[in-house]
Amino acid sequence: MKKTKLLLMLTFCSSFLAIGQTKVPFIENLLAKMTIDEKIGQLNLVTPGGGIATGSVVSSNVEEKIKAAEVGGMFGISGPEKLKIAQDFAVKETRLKIPLFFGSDVIHGYKTTFPIPLGTASSWDMDLIKKMAQIAAQEATADGINWNFSPMVDVARDPRWGRIAEGAGEDPYLGSAIAKAMVQGYQGTDLTSKNTMIATIKHFALYGAAEAGRDYNSVDMSKIKMFNQYLPPYKAGIDAGAASIMTSFNDVDGIPASGNKWLLTDLLRKKWGFKGFVVSDYTSVNEMIAHGLGDLQDVSALSLKAGLDMDMVGEGFLTTLKKSLNEGRVTEEEITNACRRILEAKYKLGLFDDPYKYIDAKRPKKDILTKANKAFARDAAKRSFVLFKNHNNVLPLSKTANIALIGPLANNKNNMLGTWAPTGDPQLSTPVLEGFKSVAPKAKITYAKGANITDDAELAKKVNVFGTRVDIDKRSSQELLQEALDLAKTSDVVVAVVGEASEMSGEAASRTDISIPANQKKLIQALVKTGKPVVMVLMSGRPLTIEEEFNLPVSILQVWHPGIEAGNAIADVIFGDYNPSGKITATWPRNVGQIPIYHSIKNTGRPAPTEAFEKFKSNYLDVKNAPLLPFGYGLSYTSFAYENINLSKKEIEQGQDVTVSVTVKNTGNFDGEEVVQLYLRDVVRSITPPMRQLKGFKKVFLKKGESKTVELILTADDFKFYNSTLDFIAEPGDFEIFVGTNSNAQLKATLTLK
Repeated sequence: MKKTKLLLMLTFCSSFLAIGQTKVPFIENLLAKMTIDEKIGQLNLVTPGGGIATGSVVSSNVEEKIKAAEVGGMFGISGPEKLKIAQDFAVKETRLKIPLFFGSDVIHGYKTTFPIPLGTASSWDMDLIKKMAQIAAQEATADGINWNFSPMVDVARDPRWGRIAEGAGEDPYLGSAIAKAMVQGYQGTDLTSKNTMIATIKHFALYGAAEAGRDYNSVDMSKIKMFNQYLPPYKAGIDAGAASIMTSFNDVDGIPASGNKWLLTDLLRKKWGFKGFVVSDYTSVNEMIAHGLGDLQDVSALSLKAGLDMDMVGEGFLTTLKKSLNEGRVTEEEITNACRRILEAKYKLGLFDDPYKYIDAKRPKKDILTKANKAFARDAAKRSFVLFKNHNNVLPLSKTANIALIGPLANNKNNMLGTWAPTGDPQLSTPVLEGFKSVAPKAKITYAKGANITDDAELAKKVNVFGTRVDIDKRSSQELLQEALDLAKTSDVVVAVVGEASEMSGEAASRTDISIPANQKKLIQALVKTGKPVVMVLMSGRPLTIEEEFNLPVSILQVWHPGIEAGNAIADVIFGDYNPSGKITATWPRNVGQIPIYHSIKNTGRPAPTEAFEKFKSNYLDVKNAPLLPFGYGLSYTSFAYENINLSKKEIEQGQDVTVSVTVKNTGNFDGEEVVQLYLRDVVRSITPPMRQLKGFKKVFLKKGESKTVELILTADDFKFYNSTLDFIAEPGDFEIFVGTNSNAQLKATLTLK
């Protein structure tokens, strides 16, 4: 048995987390042989380009740099043949033969693309989310990828921010549960396995709180808000064992995250005990120059000393650290520590034992885009959909109905995968028209485009950066509309598939106007005027402002961007093969003027009444305080009733748990699933408390007429918060517990903590 194989077995006998807590002899022996240049080379992450990049630069002379031991890892390249060539350069043509690792943005599936993360979060199904990550890891590793730049766990409360599509929404409790599930799915229990990969918690930290909802913008918040509302999902991912962290583009307390010692060393490593490695986001080290922190040598030295280990694409480490070492601005120990963490990550993966373990030409055909994976993608998609309205109970539709299928997204492959799916192929996706015909072959289905996604050519140009997402028809808007109206008049029901193009949300896709594009609004209004029942199938990567459409006599099914099996999954729900069960994880505002709006708001000294306007209260002149759709909202083809809330104890001591039980009954005519949600309010405490905080949920299946007693456990930590000195404590007093179908739950019990 090889020496490295024995070391791997000894080290992994308990957990890969042991690495970093005690030094690994193999790594220490390797470090002792390395020159400063070789150590700095390991801190350099490059991309050869050719794929989707998140910046304007790609690395140059990559082959020569690998041979010169100036590269520690690569991303933006995949496939056994290509990766073998790159790995050969590293292990056959360098002095110490240190293997590369290969990264990728596998955000919501690899080749088998799942719904965008905001969609899968709406399933509230942790087993499903974990399985999704497992399949993504299985496929990505089959193509040679062993390091994933996912999950994105940024709490986001401003739907103008395009990257809200990539996360779990506004809530730290739900976001923490999803972070844990995804890390466990990607990494499994053994990182030496060929079908697991390193997970990266990103973007550390506070990226989702960018001012004005504008990507890459500044962030400014109190430490209390930071610790209570924004940091928990990062910590949950770390506690779940994530081996990598990626820094964010924004500043934190005035210092950009990539050079923030308090963030990367004091909090992440010392307070939270993180043992993995930290990588910058795309050129975020270089971008600290624009932030105003100095030249490339200045910001590179600052980042290394702050605790950053790997520089993505910018090559500031590669080109300036040796000079900074010679000038005494950084130490050899700091360079060695960063290099050690990179080498340990490769060791965790087993790359020193077999640099080619992920490079297997037989695996792509066997493990990627399998029937089972696509079936799972279809199931995941339909479980992510949220029913907003079912006007006159028109849904589900009959499979023999005469249906006018209308809309710019009704027969469109280019937008089904959603934003940030660089490893997927849109042309392999199932459009809605095809799904309808497959699921309901006896229905009469006619199709018309009806409108462009937008008529704004300048907007279309910005959206089409990664390929055609908005195709402006040669026909006039009036011709498109008239064709749709002619079909609608001869149908039993109209299904209008409308909304955003996939790249109208996502990175660098912030919007100030988050309504449905004007030409599509005109289409919807005209279809309603035909007098036919209208079902809106709404696609978007964010909450939209749809109050006008919501008030029309239409049914609305929110489907996000559903992934490779989009059309089949939508048809499954529209025709009743699956009863929708999704619940939104980000509040939907009435208009952009309400933003930010979220369920865990604090009360004020002058709280406004629920509905009526009252002068000198905290309300608007022109709109209600209440959102259009509250956090946790989602309907079903059936209905559910809640009653009999009970506590296992009405008084508890510090450190005790309490069980909350409630009876839930399916009172409608369909079998269905309900997400039972528990919210907590600390009535009096030393710092102002949120009105409500999500502290528990459970998804249950009930046959029509069936009742179940659902139990949710409030743990001792659920009563705790970070106080003004950032101590994590629970204070004695009364707590109100609400259980129900969304964050407006009314069923209430009171608990006293002694």
